[in-house]
Amino acid sequence: MSTGWGAPDTEPTRLVLLRHGQTPLSVDQRFAGRGDAELTDQGHQQASAAARRIAAWPVDAAVSSPLTRCRDTAAHAAEQLGLPVEVDEGFVETDFGEWEGMTFAEARAADPAGVDRWISDPQAGPPGGESFAQVAARVGAARDALLRHHRGRTVLVVSHVTPIKILVQQAMGAPLEALYRMHLDTACLTRIDCYADGPMVVRSLNDTAHLAWQTF
Repeated sequence: MSTGWGAPDTEPTRLVLLRHGQTPLSVDQRFAGRGDAELTDQGHQQASAAARRIAAWPVDAAVSSPLTRCRDTAAHAAEQLGLPVEVDEGFVETDFGEWEGMTFAEARAADPAGVDRWISDPQAGPPGGESFAQVAARVGAARDALLRHHRGRTVLVVSHVTPIKILVQQAMGAPLEALYRMHLDTACLTRIDCYADGPMVVRSLNDTAHLAWQTF
């Protein structure tokens, strides 16, 4: 299946996907969508460790979600790479609507039927928020634009759990329900090779080797 963004080639455009570092909301396992949480001290340490690892690779460009936790994570990498960071709204996290800032248990207590729908149907979204299907359309469009602009290059994309999972799901040709079967740690790395004639290959997922100093 062709993506429609270019003629066939043999050299991929490489996406290096970095989830932002730890925030207070990730520590408490709360829904963190459009709320603009900042990194914790440990989150900055994670971002710095990821940046040092990424600096060993031939990265040509850097892109970030507009939210502070991603821009601050990207700043660590940009300093190591000597690259500017382009902000791309397409890679922002899911809008969790009324569940923003809640734990899963709190959301279920407030809206048990809504949570049951959300965890079983990617077309269902939180009240006032986005469904995973809506996020998938947004992220897929952002990826295709990125591939057209950076064909044949290696691009660092600093983003969030849902957009990164969606990029993996789409690369593998898996159903959207696959999102419920993935786990991504803070400051993890995931790599995808994208070929202009359509195929995409997942090279790594949730790589945290640079965070070996942490206890998980």
